[in-house]
Order: sequence, then structure tokens, then C-alpha cells
Amino acid sequence: MTIADIIEQRNIEEVVHFTTNLGLTGILYSKTIKSRERLAKSELLEFIYSPNADTRKDEHWLDYVNLSISRINRHFFRASDGWHRHRDIWWCVISLSPEILTNEGVYFCTTNNIYTGVERGAGAEGLEALFADRIVRWWSNIAQRSSETPPNHTTCEQAEVLYPGEIPVDYLNRIYVASGEIADEVHGLLRVLGYSDIEIVVKPEIFVI
Repeated sequence: MTIADIIEQRNIEEVVHFTTNLGLTGILYSKTIKSRERLAKSELLEFIYSPNADTRKDEHWLDYVNLSISRINRHFFRASDGWHRHRDIWWCVISLSPEILTNEGVYFCTTNNIYTGVERGAGAEGLEALFADRIVRWWSNIAQRSSETPPNHTTCEQAEVLYPGEIPVDYLNRIYVASGEIADEVHGLLRVLGYSDIEIVVKPEIFVI
């Protein structure tokens, strides 16, 4: 079985990544989704660089973009929203083609990459491990798959896809936003930067904490 087979069998339609309006501007302007390490070093983005968290504990993985399959990591989103709460920002979720899962150098993490129970792998075996019946986050903390878990949802909501370096914006299919007002703002940004084939979807339920 290949990664492409798993994508088809599990009906994985998108890989997602949440970011702020500043992050979205940087992505569209630079035409890439950059790892935290590359964002910090980019002269092009130095005035709009705004990470989703103040620190990262997975220091050996800073040159990877953190992604989720089919749904965002709400645990991390709650923490990020709290950190940004008093800033004039809004959130969006970018949806990428699942084709990126087949690219060279991608790693799959069964749970949050900093948890002691995390298992990392590559290839089809690494991807399929994210859908195991039982995932250990850390000692005594277990994520359990049930008959109601959709096939395209990872067993642990905090499972991660680690993409090396940067992702070309060509893989970006749509942008989810929380309101029509934000959608109008994104439409304007896309128009100014010359994008015409990215769908904007108003889906407020994604952003409920």
C-alpha cells in the first residue's frame, strides 16, 4: 500500500494549517508556507512575522511546517488564540492538497511532536500509524479510536504532519474564515496579490474554541 492508496481509501481531502491574517499575508506574498526557522530568517517577511506560539519545544524540528489531516489541532489552536487574544488579528485555516503527503522528506507524528508517547515515521507505514486504534500521548493518557471516528480523522486530534522547509503555495486550494467580513478582506488580499483560483469558505464552526 502506498501513501496515495491511503489517501484514497480514507477519503483524505485536505491537509490543514491555521494561521493569523499576518501569517496568511506572508504566505501569499512569499508564495510559500515556511517553517518557523525560515520565517525567522526571512528578510522579506521580517515585518509581518508572527508565530502561533511564543516558544517551541520541538527544537530539532523547527525547519518543518506543522500540519494536520482533515481537521485542525484544536488543543494548539486554543493555546495560540489565548496567546494572541489581545492583538488585532483574526484567524484563518488554509487547506492544502493531500498530494503533499506523498512528497519527499515528510514525517508523520502519531500525536503532538513534543509528547513522550509520540511515534514518528515516514512513508505509508508512518501515515497509517496515525489511524491506529490506540495512540499513547504520554503515560496513562491515551487516544482511542471508536466506530464513530471518521476514516479521514487521525486517532489523536494532535497528530502532526511535518513537512520539510517550505510548501509551495501551488498546493493551497481554499481558505476557511469565520465571517463574511473576513472573507471580503481575504478576497481583497487575493486580488491585490494576483490570485484567482483559491476558494474562500465561510465556516465559523472551525474556529469555535
